[in-house]
Amino acid sequence: MFAVEVRDHVMIAHSLPSPVFGPAQGLHGATYVVDAAFFAPDLDENGLVVDIGLATEALGRVLAPLRYRNLDEDPRFAGRITTTEFLARAIADALIAELRAGTLGSAAAVARLRVTLHESHVARAWYEAVP
Repeated sequence: MFAVEVRDHVMIAHSLPSPVFGPAQGLHGATYVVDAAFFAPDLDENGLVVDIGLATEALGRVLAPLRYRNLDEDPRFAGRITTTEFLARAIADALIAELRAGTLGSAAAVARLRVTLHESHVARAWYEAVP
């Protein structure tokens, strides 16, 4: 299996309104390092899984609506608890839409996508999907 992974970061604010989250129930900020890994069993005719430049741009587009936003005020997330795991899936879903729209070049061979959000140097969560 081949893979291409690109990285960006995003700063958000949110609250996690459930007693299970203790002090994180209140409004707080988070800076996530975001990795998006595209996996393919074979390379395309150009020797690529996806074009790294196009993948970097796509990840930036997906993260742009989240940057410096209070996710509690984002209608897309109304009624949802925006945990790191939840956000990993939301970002993966948006990247799958980018793949399907053809914005990552000839990415038809992508068999799996993994989005990892690093909360800190000791904690991360990810979501994997089949596009």
